[in-house]
Amino acid sequence: MRSSITVVSLLLLTVSAATAHAHASLTLTSPSEGAVVTTPPHQVSLAFTDTLEAAFSKLTVTDASGDEVSEGKAHVNDNTMRVDLKPLNAGIFKVNWRAVSIDTHKTERSFTFRVDSK
Repeated sequence: MRSSITVVSLLLLTVSAATAHAHASLTLTSPSEGAVVTTPPHQVSLAFTDTLEAAFSKLTVTDASGDEVSEGKAHVNDNTMRVDLKPLNAGIFKVNWRAVSIDTHKTERSFTFRVDSK
C-alpha cells in the first residue's frame, strides 16, 4: 500500500511539473519591453521558457501608423525568435508575437519600444 501511494505521489508531481511549464513564457526581449533607445535596432529578438514550433510562431513589428517595419518572416531556433527590421526612424514601435510551444500551447502578446532621435 505504501509503495502505491509513493508511485501515485511521484506521478502527480511529474504531471504538475509538466503542466507548470506547458506554455512558452517570454523571458527576455531585445530591445527590452518599454525601452527607449537612441540607436535604432536592426532586429527584434525574443527568448522563451520552452522550445517553439517554428511553423506556428510569429513575430512582427509595426510603427505608430500600423505599417509593418519587420523584414521577412521570423526566424525560430529552439526557444528564441527573431526578426530583422527595416531602417527605423524615431517613433514608437509595437512588437506583436505569437509563440506556440512544441506541445502546441499558444501564447500571444505585444509590447512597445521607442526610438528617440539623437
